[in-house]
Amino acid sequence: MAKITIKNLNKFYDNGFHAVKDVSFTAEDKEFVVLVGPSGCGKTTVLRMIAGLEEISSGDIHIGEALVNKMPPKDRDIAMVFQNYALYPHMTVYDNMAFALKLRGEHKDEIKKKVDFAARMLGIESMLKRKPGQLSGGQRQRVALGRAIVRNPKVFLFDEPLSNLDAKLRVAMRAEIVKLHHTLGNTMIYVTHDQVEAMTMADRIVVMKDGIIHQIDAPLEIYNNPANLFVAGFIGSPAINLATGKLVANEGSLAFDSGDYRLQLTAQEAEILAAYKDKPIIMGIRPEDIYDARFNSMAESPQSFSTKVDMVEPLGNEYHVVLITEHHQFTARLDPKELPKMGQDLKITFDMAKAHFFDPESEANLF
Repeated sequence: MAKITIKNLNKFYDNGFHAVKDVSFTAEDKEFVVLVGPSGCGKTTVLRMIAGLEEISSGDIHIGEALVNKMPPKDRDIAMVFQNYALYPHMTVYDNMAFALKLRGEHKDEIKKKVDFAARMLGIESMLKRKPGQLSGGQRQRVALGRAIVRNPKVFLFDEPLSNLDAKLRVAMRAEIVKLHHTLGNTMIYVTHDQVEAMTMADRIVVMKDGIIHQIDAPLEIYNNPANLFVAGFIGSPAINLATGKLVANEGSLAFDSGDYRLQLTAQEAEILAAYKDKPIIMGIRPEDIYDARFNSMAESPQSFSTKVDMVEPLGNEYHVVLITEHHQFTARLDPKELPKMGQDLKITFDMAKAHFFDPESEANLF
């Protein structure tokens, strides 16, 4: 298999647009790395440059020990799975999966052995004589995966492969691809704009915006310790709650004052953020770290204030409750057994031990 090393990668288009800006990262041998970010952030362009489908403006790409900048795609020993499946409509499933092996000149018995192996792994043995037009979206995606598997490449590249599937099938196919990775052990790089896919599938996540990498780390590390305001807001569903205010002296320590409410910082937060006293700051808190104040014993460092329930969104095992004050709005995950009603006043608790603080100018995570 192979490690992929990206160094100072840049992409300029003829119109001067700088799509990828000095991107560097490594996908270790057998690692599953997910590139995630909003549409237009440059993640697919990076993937296409790794595949050799997009010309590099500057920088280096190594697959294993080989520098592949000028190497044709067919010589890079990669297999790419596309969003639109890219199957040949006039060929059967078997022929679609066997096509690359036939081009290599492999013996038909060896081809059959590899196609049958991939078909069994993906549960599509009964579809080998059908054509793509006779298959569902999920079945076509399995065929596209099978076509990649039979080649046994050093590297799998995935370009938003599940975005055309319905929600239930996306969840099932996520699990299939993760299982595939554990079974085959190939290095995989996966592009998506869906942060839930990134969190559930990746060994490490590369978060991008505007052609720049904002953070590279394990999923839970990115969730719990986002590098900046963008990463904090992009990773997590529902999104992190953000409020602008300032830090003020309060009972010999510091408190976050939003104008609507005042919340005491923990001793550690106050010590680290002392330089921000009487200065603007942005506080963030995840929906799961907000509680109905009747249950504030669940919080490590509870701070409570009054809100009004603006909306209740039922999701079965949990409810998302939108809460408002005069100038702010929050989303909380609350237990459906003790559900508030729309329009009622509700005292809530923030667990300040879980709060994040960001510089309003640099947007860097301060704590």
